[in-house]
Amino acid sequence: MAGLITFMNSTVGRVVRVILGLALIWLGLMGPLAGSTGGVIVAIIGVVPVIMGIWGRCLMQFIVGGAKS
Repeated sequence: MAGLITFMNSTVGRVVRVILGLALIWLGLMGPLAGSTGGVIVAIIGVVPVIMGIWGRCLMQFIVGGAKS
């Protein structure tokens, strides 16, 4: 698990999280789920990886191992 967290905190991991978050936002707002409550929920969930990718910390880091870097 430590290796995954290390990867997700790397530059490549951060970019992957931002891209996947943007894909979820697109899916929820403009993709096949657009206009439904589920689409809005998916878009809101997509904001989390974008923010965490920009911030530079992995959410799993806080859940599994505390705020260690």
